[in-house]
Formats: sequence, structure tokens, C-alpha cells
Amino acid sequence: MKRYELTKGQWERIKELLPSERTGNRGRPRKDDRNMLNGMLWIVRSGAQWREMPEAYGPWQSVYARFAKWRDDGTLETIFRALSADADMENLSLDSTCIKVHESANGGGKNGR
Repeated sequence: MKRYELTKGQWERIKELLPSERTGNRGRPRKDDRNMLNGMLWIVRSGAQWREMPEAYGPWQSVYARFAKWRDDGTLETIFRALSADADMENLSLDSTCIKVHESANGGGKNGR
């Protein structure tokens, strides 16, 4: 799971960008932001469904709720911009593969009907 997680340096760069925890006396204490974010990254990088997330990140419902909240309030976009600001674009590689589909796969016949 470590390959999906934030490094210490990345965490130091973004931890101040996360919304602060409300310090009221009611309710349970909020789950660790870093662990929640690592759970989100596991989902994104593995391509798995939310229900398949390892229990080490906490309940998938909690991680999804935090993801939805941060998605809606723009926190995830702010994190993305902070981490990608110094990306090396000199050696950027894009795949432009073109795959031809057989004419029968598009639903039409050979005569174009």
C-alpha cells in the first residue's frame, strides 16, 4: 500500500491546505486527514471500487464522505495544483495510439446501412 501513499515531503506541502478541524466538544474526533487522503489516492491509483479499499484507511464510507466534501468545496483541486506546480514537463510523454474498429463493430453493415 505504501506506493499509493503521499511521501512525507508531499504531506508537508499540502497539510496547511486542508480545511481545519472544528474544535467543538460534540461528536467524535475527526479521522486523520493524511490517512483519509491516502485512502483516496489508493482508490484513484488502483482503479478499485470504494468497497474494496483496504481497512487500513478506515471505513470506505468515511473516506468517500471526506472525498465528496473536499471535491465539492475545491480542496482536492487546490491540493492537485500545489503538488503539480513544480512538475517536470520537459519529458512529458502522451500516448496517441489509434485503433481501427472493424466495420461490423459500429452497428452498420458493410454497405454503410
